[in-house]
Amino acid sequence: MKRLLKVVLSFGLVLGISYGAGGSAQVVDAKTKIVKFKNCKDMNKVYKGGVAKSSKVKNKGGKTKYKPFVSKALYDANKARDRDKDGIACER
Repeated sequence: MKRLLKVVLSFGLVLGISYGAGGSAQVVDAKTKIVKFKNCKDMNKVYKGGVAKSSKVKNKGGKTKYKPFVSKALYDANKARDRDKDGIACER
């Protein structure tokens, strides 16, 4: 009985660490190569909808064709490309 309890608790601990608060957002940023783009045309070749700093950001400019890629680190590197300061750089 004690062995079963140890196994269940260990599994819960591993699962909790793997899917903990903010874990998935960090993985996306770790896999994303942080590039500072020269202009929006270059950024839109790679990220058609631009880059948003979070998934909760809303576009001020009206309707867009594409959904932006979400990465705080990538947005911070290209913050100058966000002309309307709505949290999405080079939205289309």
